[in-house]
Amino acid sequence: MRWTPFATPIVLATCMFAAPALAADDPQVPLNDPLNSGMWDYHQVNLLGDPAEIQFDDRVRVLAPASAEDSLNVPLLVDATALENVEKIVVTADYGPIPHILTFYPKEADAKLALRFKIDQGTAIRASVQTKDGAWHIGGTYIDAAGGGCTAPAHAYANANWEEEMGKINGRVWTDTGRVRFVVDHPMDTGLAGDIPVFIITDLKLTSEDGTEMAHIELHEPVNEDPAFTLYFDPEEVQTAMALTGRDNNGNEIDGLLSTGWTN
Repeated sequence: MRWTPFATPIVLATCMFAAPALAADDPQVPLNDPLNSGMWDYHQVNLLGDPAEIQFDDRVRVLAPASAEDSLNVPLLVDATALENVEKIVVTADYGPIPHILTFYPKEADAKLALRFKIDQGTAIRASVQTKDGAWHIGGTYIDAAGGGCTAPAHAYANANWEEEMGKINGRVWTDTGRVRFVVDHPMDTGLAGDIPVFIITDLKLTSEDGTEMAHIELHEPVNEDPAFTLYFDPEEVQTAMALTGRDNNGNEIDGLLSTGWTN
């Protein structure tokens, strides 16, 4: 397979808490943002839609370090398992140059995801969880950072064989805990480093042997280089082998198999 690293640059519009907070005189109007971010009103309309269906909810847990030690690899855990009937989870950075980090569709997985992402300055990080009734439940935290994560070039190009490593999958399924962990080699260029266009994985899917879609992640520019994810399943229902497939914005395909032994 020949990987195509660069294509014509693409310009994209988008690289807590308290108990459910609603105004007493109108239960459909959210109170002011608990993180007091100047960008939240803008993002809730442009990324989520109708603000009448939005509420801050402490059942959505967003766990991260108070300060980013490495702006290129900030660990984050989103846990919405206290909610029922979760359709999708949208992870965003209020003051990111590209606010949309990813969208996670749990499907057969728990509504819980561990990831790493790039941060460009101190910002509120949100997990906006939509349930099947259409309502949005918002959780989040604030991460302080020196910045620069989204504007730095990928480290991959320092390796002479980076193209040969592209798309390589490392991962495993743990049936005793229901945990699935994987890393995919990819530069994940944001397009914000000089003369380097956007080059990112856009989709990753986990599929069972019978073709059932187990989980789906839509990635955006702030996801870290060599994206790393941990997903969680019911240990009694987790598959012992799952296909991991995807593609990047240049049409390069990703295809591998995760099992109870390490895939590498």
